[in-house]
Amino acid sequence: MTDIRLQDFTEADLDWIADAEVTIFGPSAWSRALIREDYRWGHNRYRGVQVDGQWGAYAIYGFDGDAFHLFNLAVVPTMRRQGLARLLLDEVIAEATRLAASEVWLEVAVNNDAALALYRAYGFEPVRVRRKYYQPGDIDALVMRRVVHPYEPDHTATNL
Repeated sequence: MTDIRLQDFTEADLDWIADAEVTIFGPSAWSRALIREDYRWGHNRYRGVQVDGQWGAYAIYGFDGDAFHLFNLAVVPTMRRQGLARLLLDEVIAEATRLAASEVWLEVAVNNDAALALYRAYGFEPVRVRRKYYQPGDIDALVMRRVVHPYEPDHTATNL
């Protein structure tokens, strides 16, 4: 039986994330210093999945200004096709819903077919392209969003 656990990362786990970033994203990976600084800043949630006691996937998400943003969702190659990305994406959307975010935003490389299929399956829609967003490599990013709570204007407000 496989033991799958979703849990928050601690500062002691950040080296694992940095190593996984290099494995998964190569030269466009977040640096170890950036990961540590972002984590210590404390505005984003670092959430991971352990499979039989080994980290296998992670998501970094939170509010970026007034927008709820999925900054990173990644699964190590040896643990792909086990539903770990879906487990994390379910968690991200549940958190956005709990926090009453109106939308969830993300960027995804236009050549990442697996991620694009996952996000589309979850109701994310393309908004625009950010040209040469991923460096090095000059890879375009597709900005996508999913509406969580549709905007409803307050009709009781009075105009001044």
